[in-house]
Amino acid sequence: MIEFPNISPEIFSINVFGIHLALRWYAMAYILGLILAWRITYFAVSRPLIWPRNQAPLDPVQLEDLLTYCILGIIFGGRLGYVIFYDTAHYLANPIEILMLWKGGMAFHGGLLGVILGAYLYYRKTYTPLVSGADLLALATPVGLLLGRIANFINAELWGRPTDLPWGVIFPGEAAQSCGQIVGFCARHPSQLYEALLEGLLLGAVLIYLAFHKGALKRPGFVCGTFFVGYGIARSIVELVRQPDAQFTSALNPIGYVIQFGEWGVTMGQLLSIPMMLIGLLLIIRSKPVSA
Repeated sequence: MIEFPNISPEIFSINVFGIHLALRWYAMAYILGLILAWRITYFAVSRPLIWPRNQAPLDPVQLEDLLTYCILGIIFGGRLGYVIFYDTAHYLANPIEILMLWKGGMAFHGGLLGVILGAYLYYRKTYTPLVSGADLLALATPVGLLLGRIANFINAELWGRPTDLPWGVIFPGEAAQSCGQIVGFCARHPSQLYEALLEGLLLGAVLIYLAFHKGALKRPGFVCGTFFVGYGIARSIVELVRQPDAQFTSALNPIGYVIQFGEWGVTMGQLLSIPMMLIGLLLIIRSKPVSA
């Protein structure tokens, strides 16, 4: 077992006129993720030769405007996605809490839909090629996933199921230590770090290699499709050891399946990843090289 490191969720905090103000690791992950995503996309659009017809879908100035649309899509989409997909009943009973972002509760699939909608509106406005524009966004997304999942680990949230593996982590808190018949400390899979490595580091490295070394951006849809398939596979694998949200579990369904077939089933994360993988496969199959 590995004891959870003593890391505060707050990087620093100050009190101003009795009001507690803090910079949290989760917020820093969003900020740094957006900055790095912007730099990756800037690097890509500054190299027209890697794009179809040797022309990038956006120029650097347009890229900054697109960032605003994406930030709004992440915030609103991520929050509404969590409300709709994961805890609808609670928020219907307490609608004011939908606005309380500082209490946590963001869904990647909702944030993805928000970014897609925001980018689509901007691309239509600027007559940007939609599929190449999607490739650009897909190229930049894994770095945000990497930092976000590390922040989840620091916050000691979204941990995995109990395990006796040597890298199992003893997460703090009564909920994390509620492990059924286990006596003593309960170690759990650090599923946040699994996702950081698979969805963030590994998938990001693959996409960057394909885009900058294999000419994948000249095949509109290939990079975006690879991201969808890669994320869907990675998330589905990690769901096998990730502790489900409490609202999905019961005495008869301890694994938290939303669709169950006897002893087997599909979690919400897996269910939402299936259409991603299907769309990704379709994009890859339909992608064709576009020369100058």
